[in-house]
Amino acid sequence: MKKVAFYTLGCKLNYSETSSISRMFEDKGYTKVDFTDNPDIFIINTCSVTENADKKCKKIVKEAKKISPESFVTIIGCYAQLKPKEISEIPGVDAVLGAAEKFRLFDYLDDFTKGGIFASEIKEAKAFNASYSIADRTRTFLKVQDGCNYGCAFCTIPLARGKSRSDTIANIVAQAKEIAKTDVKEIVLTGVNIGDFGIQDGRRKEKFIDLVKALDDVEGIDRFRISSIEPNLLSNEVIEFVAQSKRFVPHFHIPLQSGSDNILKKMNRRYLSDLYQSRVEKIKTLMPDCCIGVDVIVGFPGETEEEFLTTYNFLNELDISYLHVFTYSERPNTKAVDMNGVVDQGVRNERSKMLRGLSEKKRRFFYERQLGKDFEVLFEEDIQDARLSDGQGIMHGFTENYVRVAAKYDPILINELKAVKLKSINSDGYVEVEEPEEVLVH
Repeated sequence: MKKVAFYTLGCKLNYSETSSISRMFEDKGYTKVDFTDNPDIFIINTCSVTENADKKCKKIVKEAKKISPESFVTIIGCYAQLKPKEISEIPGVDAVLGAAEKFRLFDYLDDFTKGGIFASEIKEAKAFNASYSIADRTRTFLKVQDGCNYGCAFCTIPLARGKSRSDTIANIVAQAKEIAKTDVKEIVLTGVNIGDFGIQDGRRKEKFIDLVKALDDVEGIDRFRISSIEPNLLSNEVIEFVAQSKRFVPHFHIPLQSGSDNILKKMNRRYLSDLYQSRVEKIKTLMPDCCIGVDVIVGFPGETEEEFLTTYNFLNELDISYLHVFTYSERPNTKAVDMNGVVDQGVRNERSKMLRGLSEKKRRFFYERQLGKDFEVLFEEDIQDARLSDGQGIMHGFTENYVRVAAKYDPILINELKAVKLKSINSDGYVEVEEPEEVLVH
């Protein structure tokens, strides 16, 4: 049978969808191979959050045709929905499928000998297509929600993925139970706007808190982790439940985007800085060792030096653990692209650099506060040639509160939970541990 290879750009949601589509191919008898193994078919799942992601897509197509000149190259994902004609003109691209078509690619492409553009308007993307990744046996990304009803001025995601829609709690629990039959120890809940879970035809039939409570009772999964959730949708009820749950870990990733209320209003965000601060304070009151990650955008149109410093100082004072810093880039068909007050690219880059420096300080401070404490680490199969301070080879893992740990390599630890005591931070920024106990936690 034909060989098929996959390449995924972008978010965890894309990875979960690629994995599910790859299983569709395997069910039909195709052989899944590595990108470099001379595939007959390439499926490239794209992102279009930044201009750089678009460029990456073009480069990957070029590399694919170098590896296998006669191959059939199919582009799916957000970039495919936003710019199907532009992508179809990239040399080497045979087919482009939009958001409503990507899970039905066999209906459109049959035996992958005839291509074309199959991308309907985004309003046709109404169905929820369940998916989860299984490529990494340590953890899986489980899609619980898709699309977004928000209209943030900088964002193309609603244009690329459509309106908010969700699976049912019953279906998601069933998928979690299927995953529990594998070697997976941790499930990461993912979506575009997962706090909006339960929205169907504009009505809320089930709530995110109901999903969290149902998953907490799923046997066979040691950890559930919430990926990214909007501050206005991260309710006190969710925070309080996670604080005492059996399986949900103390780690939240909460987009902020700006610490300036003026910029938040221009961005059309649905909260102001005081609400964000209250969420962080609530989390830290109930879970002092909780890890809190933050998304922030610099250089949004109209962001003055004073407003940037407001963001910097706001973040500096918050008890958070790390930042994901994004340099604003103009995206067609967004509200922000026509706004006045364009920030010079050099200024944007300098502000990004400052916040990335702050992120490193925040992460280090968070790690330092965890030293001497006992945690459980889920070890991964990412052995490196680097060495611990005592000269031993290393492997990595994460504590429940998302501290990246380095420990002496031991093959029996791979994909296992071990009780450890955090000892010191090494030169690579990872936390070294005292020798784990002989008995595994699980």
